[in-house]
Amino acid sequence: MRSDLVKRGYPRAPNRSLLRALGITEREMDLPFIGIADAFNTIVPGHLHLRDLARKAAEGVAAGGGVPFEFGVIGVCDGIAMGHMGMRYSLPSRENIADAVELMVEAHRFDGLVCVGTCDKIVPGMLMAAARCDIPTVVVTGGPMLPGSLGGRELSLTDVFEGVGKVAAGTMTEEELHDLECAAMPGCGSCQGLYTANTMACMTEAMGLSLPGCAATPAVDAAKLRLARESGEAVVRLVEEGTTARQIVTLESLRNAVRVDMALGGSTNTVLHLMAVATEAGVPLSLDDFNEIGESVPHLSSMQPGGPHSMVALHRAGGIPAVLHELSDLLEDAVTVSGERIGEIAEKGRVLDGAVIRPRTDPVHAAGGLRVLRGSLAPDGAVVKCAAVDEAMWRHTGPARVFDGEDAAMHAILAQEIREGDVVVIRYEGPRGGPGMPEMLSPTSALMGLGYTRVALVTDGRFSGGTRGPCIGHVAPEAAAGGPIALVRDGDRIAVDLFARRIDLLVDEKTLEERRIAWKPAEKELRGVLKRYAALVGQADIGAVLR
Repeated sequence: MRSDLVKRGYPRAPNRSLLRALGITEREMDLPFIGIADAFNTIVPGHLHLRDLARKAAEGVAAGGGVPFEFGVIGVCDGIAMGHMGMRYSLPSRENIADAVELMVEAHRFDGLVCVGTCDKIVPGMLMAAARCDIPTVVVTGGPMLPGSLGGRELSLTDVFEGVGKVAAGTMTEEELHDLECAAMPGCGSCQGLYTANTMACMTEAMGLSLPGCAATPAVDAAKLRLARESGEAVVRLVEEGTTARQIVTLESLRNAVRVDMALGGSTNTVLHLMAVATEAGVPLSLDDFNEIGESVPHLSSMQPGGPHSMVALHRAGGIPAVLHELSDLLEDAVTVSGERIGEIAEKGRVLDGAVIRPRTDPVHAAGGLRVLRGSLAPDGAVVKCAAVDEAMWRHTGPARVFDGEDAAMHAILAQEIREGDVVVIRYEGPRGGPGMPEMLSPTSALMGLGYTRVALVTDGRFSGGTRGPCIGHVAPEAAAGGPIALVRDGDRIAVDLFARRIDLLVDEKTLEERRIAWKPAEKELRGVLKRYAALVGQADIGAVLR
């Protein structure tokens, strides 16, 4: 066992003495040492209950014959950080989490790991650490929040963001918005729809690192406590078998995760995070895999924010095992932490509500819910959640309205200076330029709330999983790296074609070259984490991992 480096032989007497100070018994010195990374805190609603899940996981480790050691990691609530300087710290927190878990695992030579977390960057950071450390690992995702309710209508966080636009448009009063904000978020758990947090939970289960049913089980359901305990037991078995994270996180398992992503129409951020996990695991996943898989996997579930169904509805319809069942003949063989192969889980899965998880013979859309676009505006790729785009906007050409940053764009949107047909370009918000590649839920929700139907938004930043509409993000190379998006000017024509998977700047090469000669990158005064991050971060098409 790895932990023998800490506790075996007379030279390790000082190490053992410190372990005894923790209450470790003589018998336990011979057992596997299991780290439990817990993202519990009292600022993120998705994390309020994680302490209870971590304790159940620790019980499971002990019951399975291991010794649990709990430690904490940070977590940023993207919703609370949204729309201001705080959002620039969200994506960098993913790297901090990956580093923190690695530091604890490697310093203490844990034999196995249970990661207990939820929300947008926490689960991806834990997955990156699992792939990096390559020890037996099980992930317990904390589960979705129950929907809010007001006037007999189910609510989620997106309703509140879009309410801001409605107030600006004069179609909702501030008092009505207050009632909405008080009713939308009823308790602990990750935000209710298929936003980034819940999409990444689904990806974790689909790639085999969580037990079946974990992703969609609500945060407040007692089944989540049972899953946490069973996860603790499972990791000890994995240690005994010698099954490590990289034996589970393979090209095949990641491609299975992409299949589930396409079937559900998940957040665009999954492209960024799956690419980062693949990089840590040394797996050659590429943006082309997303388009290839998207051609063969139909969009089966009309999930929030683009559709009506919440994560609770997905859970009641059979969860990820049911989705796997619908995709069973498309899946590639892969092992999972449950001890069953992915095909066995798919075979047992059952669709309990065909209106939520539709059959492949009657899909929501014939192709998958995400598309990677390329073209003269995004030579290295851009990502759109096509499942949340009205088909009337799948082809659109319009004049650019260019903003060097989210704040300027938000001001123009709320002042209703944007016209139908415009293509709003928000740049210098990429991994390096932001820095931190902030999410644009505030401007996209404002556009929806104001009632715009023919405005596209293009950015080198990111979108929240709560975004809906013709919103294209992750444009690479970003403006700060001299990508073509840096050369766009007001009035330039931009053509978007989701059918052809293209996004093009309709400006001749000679004009662009003249602009390039005159171009100078925008400079921002940075310090601390953001300064280090901007100096080291790579582009979005490879997951925005640190170089």
